[in-house]
Amino acid sequence: MVPNDLEKIFGIVVALKANYLIVEVHLNQKSFADPKTIRSKDSLRLLCTIRKRLLYRGVAIGVGDRVAIEALELKSLRAVVSDVEPRRSFLKRPPVANATDVFVVLSFEQPSFDFDQASRFLLTAEQTGLSVHLILNKSDLVSQRQINTLVGKTTSWGYLPFVISLKNNNGIDPLLTRLKSSNLSVLCGPSGVGKSSLLKYILPDQPIVVGNLSRKLQKGKNTTRHVELFSLGKSSLVADTPGFNRPELQVGPNELLTLFPVLHSQLLDKQCKFRNCLHRDEPGCVVDKSSERYHYYRELIDEIINFRHPFQGG
Repeated sequence: MVPNDLEKIFGIVVALKANYLIVEVHLNQKSFADPKTIRSKDSLRLLCTIRKRLLYRGVAIGVGDRVAIEALELKSLRAVVSDVEPRRSFLKRPPVANATDVFVVLSFEQPSFDFDQASRFLLTAEQTGLSVHLILNKSDLVSQRQINTLVGKTTSWGYLPFVISLKNNNGIDPLLTRLKSSNLSVLCGPSGVGKSSLLKYILPDQPIVVGNLSRKLQKGKNTTRHVELFSLGKSSLVADTPGFNRPELQVGPNELLTLFPVLHSQLLDKQCKFRNCLHRDEPGCVVDKSSERYHYYRELIDEIINFRHPFQGG
């Protein structure tokens, strides 16, 4: 039995194409009853329009939204989105709904690891309130000593990184296991660090475009032009997102410390003397000011208080 107009099927918006939505639906839903034309597949991707009443209501639907569809035409793989479920989370940049984990991808070399840029990406990721993870790619381009140094540094920041090499197949299995345990993972990071290459490696059958590094600037070329979700399993999706080199961070001074895991953890067991402590020179502050991350925090908090905006994209 093919579902009729009165029966809803639920799916996930995996991409936006012009005025259409690409919706992936799993075929284990009762409405399908295993028709012969799709018996060999686990899921389908449908080209969908949106019911006019949703447009009239100003409902915004984006990648990652869970939607109900009607008027399914199996031969043409078309349908109509009739409803959208409430979002559990929403990232503005990249625009993804219902994400659960953010993986910041950086590289040891080509392009080389930049500490300031790494901090910007990690702080922006922390601002989402989701679980944040760090991937260090292209470990084949550096020595084991350099790997150990950078891993030690980022671990002291509060992140135990996944160290990987696509060339040598190093570290891929533990990372893939972690990605599959997430409902919807978002890969973000500067252009050229290997986000699309990583996805192509773990999803070889997907049409993912991979670019080359600019020899002149040693920066990556942005090959991903839009956000798209790819399935890692029945309940796991991963997003490929456009690379950008200067993420924005807009945060108030009282919230800034929460974006530094190693500093914020110091306030779990003890409290500063004053509730409105900004952890600068206030008496009774319990934050360790000898920490490397504190020096970066101090630079940012001073700039925020002085009404400067060092994280504006450019």
